[in-house]
Amino acid sequence: MSLLWQARFFTTVNHLRDLPNTQVPEIAFAGRSNAGKSTAINILSNQKKLCFASKTPGRTQHINYFSIGGAHVGQHRKDETKIEEIRAMLVDLPGYGYAEVSGSAKHHWQELLGDYVQRREQLAALVLIVDSRRPFTDLDIQMLEWFAPTGKPIHCILTKSDKLNRNESTNALRTANTLLASYVDEYGQPFPFTAQLFSALKRNGIDEANDKILELLGLHDETSEESPEETAGDAGTSE
Repeated sequence: MSLLWQARFFTTVNHLRDLPNTQVPEIAFAGRSNAGKSTAINILSNQKKLCFASKTPGRTQHINYFSIGGAHVGQHRKDETKIEEIRAMLVDLPGYGYAEVSGSAKHHWQELLGDYVQRREQLAALVLIVDSRRPFTDLDIQMLEWFAPTGKPIHCILTKSDKLNRNESTNALRTANTLLASYVDEYGQPFPFTAQLFSALKRNGIDEANDKILELLGLHDETSEESPEETAGDAGTSE
């Protein structure tokens, strides 16, 4: 099974000063409200309710941490010496693009998001969740602009691709790759940005996303005979 299936809730923070002191690599998930971020995390972790998918955009106002590894891995084992250390963190960032919240709340979340992705040393990479039908809103571009100067990888997951036909899917992926390739460093070299299509409904792209996330975290996956795409049906598809 995938190491991502070990993910368990770790902590919630609303200010940078409250970020955990852990030194393991983190990978953050960011995206516009209702782009399918919570559903993607739930499917990749093979859990229905690891992340709460709110019907009200902007309801999730905090940074939520989920640990991979740690004491929970060994909690049902009789031999306590086999309890594992935390190996990595999945970080669920507040969704952006919320229209029904106050201006002060928006300002706070924007500062929180910007400061976290620009300054968090433990952050190894960013997973940007984008609705394949509405690729790269102004706020998606803003997130790219915030994160690109770090030089760290971005993997863009284009969700809800089942709602596109083959030509539309091809064009959406091409558009994403073209945009991501336009970000270059001071020497003109492209940043390590990648993109893929993803469908929670059709279970497409799960293996690709799983492998990429583990690669970015520096982890080696432990796979069973069944792939995540074959067994992730227990996870919700509420977005």
